[in-house]
Amino acid sequence: MRYPQGGGLTAERQQFRQELRLKAAERFAQGEASSLIAKDLRVSVRSVQRWRQMWDEGGPRALRSQGPASLPRLSEKQFAQLEAELAKGPAAHGWEDQRWTLARIKTVIGRRFHLTYTIQGVRKLLVRNGWSCQVPARRAMDRDDDAVAGWVKEVWPCAEDSRRPVEPGWSSRTKPDSP
Repeated sequence: MRYPQGGGLTAERQQFRQELRLKAAERFAQGEASSLIAKDLRVSVRSVQRWRQMWDEGGPRALRSQGPASLPRLSEKQFAQLEAELAKGPAAHGWEDQRWTLARIKTVIGRRFHLTYTIQGVRKLLVRNGWSCQVPARRAMDRDDDAVAGWVKEVWPCAEDSRRPVEPGWSSRTKPDSP
């Protein structure tokens, strides 16, 4: 994975990349070509061109790190409260079955903290805090194995019919009698 679990660059990595940009700025002042700078710093030419444009517009100060792209909207304390809510189970929040989905977690966040997240934002929030997708370890208590076996024998073969046409076809997409 390119980024750590925090979802962005570490402070050390941000500092390293800022130093690269500032080294490039020194070489911009000397009038060196972008391709040479890119080769020496082991970055893409397009990145150096982007940096040069920023440097032309704002000087070396424009190449300084802006910090993380975004901060998590739920604080550590709020995420701990969210975990406590999730531990109560979906039934405590009004759902009939015992499955947490991203949409349901999004709803709980909205109700509890009055924040709106996208489904992907909820997924990233959970992954960032060490959660992962889980599949139930046990089968449902109300599962009828005889009904499942009957469905596999009777219904599934009908749904799994061959897709090939019964009659011979043509190798061409057009019919022989078409104008």
